Amino acid sequence: MAYTALEKMRRRNYALYGRDTGPCQPSLAGGGLERTDLKSAALRFIHERCEELKFDSGIEQTEEKTGTFRGTSLKPGQIPYNMQMDINRLCLERALERFIDSGVAEDAYEVYYCFMEIFFGDYSRSKKMVELLAEFESNGSSLLMKHRDHYSHSVYVFALGLALYETNKAFRRVFAEFYHLDTDEVSTGRSCRAANLFLEFWGLTSLFHDIGYPFELPFEQVLSYFEVEHVDRGRGILYLAYHDLDRLLVLDESASARFGELYGKSFGRVTEVLAHDLSAKLGERYGFSREEMLDIIERKPTAPADFGYYMDHAFFSACRLYRELEKSAGIGNIGRMHVDALSAIVLHNSLFKYSIAFYRETEKYKGPLRMKDHPLAYMLMLCDELQCWDRTAYGRNTRTELHPMTAEFDFAGGGIHACYYYDSAEQDKIDAFRESYRNWEINGEKGPAPRLKAYSDMAEKEKRFTSEIKLIVDISEVPLHIVPSTKQYSRRSKHTFLSDSNFLHLYDLAVALHGRNRDPDTPTEELERQFEALSLEYQLSTLNRAKYFSRCLDAIRCFYTDKPVDYAMVTEFTPEQAAVIAPMEHERWIREHQMMGWVSGTDYETLPLPDGINPDTPKGREMRRAMREQMRCHKLAMEGTVTSEDIRNHYRSLSEEDQGKDWKPFNSMLQILKKFDGLRIYSLD
Repeated sequence: MAYTALEKMRRRNYALYGRDTGPCQPSLAGGGLERTDLKSAALRFIHERCEELKFDSGIEQTEEKTGTFRGTSLKPGQIPYNMQMDINRLCLERALERFIDSGVAEDAYEVYYCFMEIFFGDYSRSKKMVELLAEFESNGSSLLMKHRDHYSHSVYVFALGLALYETNKAFRRVFAEFYHLDTDEVSTGRSCRAANLFLEFWGLTSLFHDIGYPFELPFEQVLSYFEVEHVDRGRGILYLAYHDLDRLLVLDESASARFGELYGKSFGRVTEVLAHDLSAKLGERYGFSREEMLDIIERKPTAPADFGYYMDHAFFSACRLYRELEKSAGIGNIGRMHVDALSAIVLHNSLFKYSIAFYRETEKYKGPLRMKDHPLAYMLMLCDELQCWDRTAYGRNTRTELHPMTAEFDFAGGGIHACYYYDSAEQDKIDAFRESYRNWEINGEKGPAPRLKAYSDMAEKEKRFTSEIKLIVDISEVPLHIVPSTKQYSRRSKHTFLSDSNFLHLYDLAVALHGRNRDPDTPTEELERQFEALSLEYQLSTLNRAKYFSRCLDAIRCFYTDKPVDYAMVTEFTPEQAAVIAPMEHERWIREHQMMGWVSGTDYETLPLPDGINPDTPKGREMRRAMREQMRCHKLAMEGTVTSEDIRNHYRSLSEEDQGKDWKPFNSMLQILKKFDGLRIYSLD
């Protein structure tokens, strides 16, 4: 069984009540066990390989001895701890499913949120690390000449890595050997330990490999000022450099002692740890010492002129993530695999390509990175190169270039067959490129070949896209075949709406929505504490309601914005508007519960309580609520394949009280949004 703690609870309930009351096993989305597309492979990895993720046998034994559950559902103590961990994993699986289907930043955020709650333990303490990247990109990137999204991009990279681990036996074997795991169990798929380790440390590597961009963006903004005047970067230009980096780099005594335990050496700065790790892994093969690598890394932020006048965000990503790990995990819990994730990140952008392998200098080129050299870095560099589709263009020049809008992957046989699709509406650009490329060939291929970035890199006979990947990573055990194509692209599939705010974060909105009935003077910190006391499943439900608000506003021809606009402001929803919103919210709730494996039923209300407890007492009512969470059935849920009309009819059959649960929170949203400075709702009518 994929979700073993849920199955254990199901057997327990059967023994207690003499009937199958649930919970049921969640279904595997994306085509089941056989398909090898990106979505199917990535979701199958989480569903099938990651059993017992974050389980605690000690807590389980204590629960069995005391008869008291330690897990949280709607409230603490309602379910076993390991059952909560199973549901958390299901939350991550469903969040990734939603993101792969949509590709939108709000769904990418949900993946980040799940990962951080599972592995960091408290999103609120680390939220700025994620939110700052999204905020910088949306607000500052349009000032650059070239820049594309790195927020949703990182979640796509995450999904690619999961799919490759799932489908490539060679990588699973190398990963197991590198980390001294049982290679036989890994190759046959019986080892959840290896998969769980990969999920955690690949997640750290992939999801946070670009969080240093807020340091690179100001550097590029200054250069863009001169590039507008056609001044090339190089000697004589003005540029930024970073100094006084001690706050980011210096290790305190406890950190220095911890790394001394891990490596048997004394370290005073994060860069010294990274240089030591890289020289141990790659120094002999690529011919550099620890001291030489330390010099290169430490000059990255302070001397960009030494690196072609480029600022390396990877340096800042690694150092910033280290500080976050130090705060969230605690220095005593940081191990060598954490350092591997950090060194993979510092390698991925330019360090390996230009300062280690010299991949564009034929005479100095030292070969691609192999799986066995550094598995996490190998996977990051491969997936980072592959993920070039569906990335929002922010920069002035980038917005006019031709980039793939979507892609289809097939990982059959451990290889990668990828078809990148360009918008057929841009066919005139493609035809013009093909004609100029043919003329270039006919005329003896004199001078540089015509380019249409990135289409030409895939379509021309040189296959620059594939050939560059081969120079960066060894793909001898990951056969790679890339083809470009075109098809009509529907932007409606992105589900984007007029509602927009550059500084509104879903977490803040969800916290306020959950606390809508609290005293208006309740401190934000207390509201966050109450929100964090919910299980991940219920936190996500509130986040999804907050996300859904823009869709509901669109349906009644309204929108929110922090910009001054000449439209009528909305201060209260009319009964007619509520009649539109409520069935929509009810459908969201129904679909959400179906995805999370809830079924329709009333057993939790009708079956006898243990020990003859009176169901009409406070204790009895509390036990009924706990039974609902343990059975994962709900009287308002629906089962099977249901249409939107089926759900609307279901909504109409509800009592007035239950109907109010679907629309009253949205009236509260009007008041909540007033707390966000300058954010108001307007009507298009």
